[in-house]
Amino acid sequence: MNLRQKAVKGVVWSAIQGWGTQAIAFIVFFVLARLLEPEAFGLVALAGVFLAFIQIFIDQGLSTAIVQRQELEPEHLDSAFWTNLGISLLLTLFGIAAAGFVAELFKEPQLAPILRWLSLSFLFIGLNGVQQAIFERQLAFKALAIRSMVAVVAGGVVGVVMAFLDFGVWSLVGKQLVNGVVEVIVLWGASNWRPGFKVSIKHFRELFSFGINLVGLNILGFLNRRLDDFLIGYYLGPLALGYYSISYKLLLIMTNLLTSVTTKVALPTFSRLKQEPEKLRRAFYTVTQLTSLISFPTFMGMAALASELIPGLFGEKWLPSIPVMQILAFIGIIHSVAYFNGSVMMSMGKPSWQLKLNCMHTIANVVLFFVAVRWGIEAVAAVYVIRSYLLTPVDLLVIRKLINIKLTTYVYQYIVPFTGTLGMVAAILIAKYLLANFINLYTLIVVCSLLGTAMYTLIITLIAPKLIHKVMNLIKLTFSV
Repeated sequence: MNLRQKAVKGVVWSAIQGWGTQAIAFIVFFVLARLLEPEAFGLVALAGVFLAFIQIFIDQGLSTAIVQRQELEPEHLDSAFWTNLGISLLLTLFGIAAAGFVAELFKEPQLAPILRWLSLSFLFIGLNGVQQAIFERQLAFKALAIRSMVAVVAGGVVGVVMAFLDFGVWSLVGKQLVNGVVEVIVLWGASNWRPGFKVSIKHFRELFSFGINLVGLNILGFLNRRLDDFLIGYYLGPLALGYYSISYKLLLIMTNLLTSVTTKVALPTFSRLKQEPEKLRRAFYTVTQLTSLISFPTFMGMAALASELIPGLFGEKWLPSIPVMQILAFIGIIHSVAYFNGSVMMSMGKPSWQLKLNCMHTIANVVLFFVAVRWGIEAVAAVYVIRSYLLTPVDLLVIRKLINIKLTTYVYQYIVPFTGTLGMVAAILIAKYLLANFINLYTLIVVCSLLGTAMYTLIITLIAPKLIHKVMNLIKLTFSV
């Protein structure tokens, strides 16, 4: 099986993992949002700010270094595993000890026990890191797909049952912990690798020299992704954070549906193509264009139907989340295609370049979030979007320098999905205007979605038949492996 076939097969299983787990996660999220109050989601989001920061220091970028490295020896794996496990144990104890201080910081006493229990998740990360990296390196995504889906189902069942039994916020805690335990059990059951004791400082340094840049990237990524949660929770409280977090959760679910499949396969595939620049460029163009074909209409459709989707899915209590969802939809477009910039830089052994770019984004976010939070959650969402669009050209200049892409070619490939999306949004808005007073909410959502999809498909087929042919060829290749 050649690299292209392996990559496509990897996409298939990664799709099963990404789409399957996200679909299940969305169903669980939908049920829990119906059963629980916004403040419960806000409290767990606050806890997540602290936990996400501590989690950065568990892996030290060693797992990604294992995926990217050309030559791999047993000492690399053993050194990475025992390092991860030792650090995860220490950070679990630290999380438990620091829970009271964090609760005082946010003036939320309920946070302390939540943090203590969720700190156990650090152990699961330490146990899974190297095992997952081995599967990703081999493009063996079947085991990862099975692990994720079983874990999400198990955690979801526990969370929903606890919510029905009136456990409140502890339903969300129980869901996360069961998910983590099941992931460890399934992944280790599927793996033939077991850690030995060939720990080597030399081999650790070889991995760490690459991974240390990822630690910096992850710190900056934390600030980019979590600083808004921190400021909203600190200044506006868990209720406002609950309204913000449900919109952001929808954004992440949709982004993961669109990118989790291809980004996991992109790094090992790009890494193998780095000696063939023309093939790497073509692969980069292809994956970004195909992602845009789905992401443009998906996120703009969410924005156009937000005022119907939020109350229809989650109930009237979540109405303050509507404007946040409409604003954040615009960042979903750019996030979904920009994910592959990082894969290119990692595959070319340039994590320091991404570190510098992320530092620029983070500084802008820190300044803008601090300014915007006083005007509420809509302002925070708005500056997040504005910053992303203003700084994206800088990222593209770096990618051009690295793999010599043509910016005109890169931008041109988005004209077709952009045109189709405009037609789709117009169809949705017209349908809403004409039908809103004659059919119920759920029927309106279905009708608008079908009309929008039909309009988008028609426009793409008329203006870009070759692109449709290209997609069909990839689908045929997918089913042939």
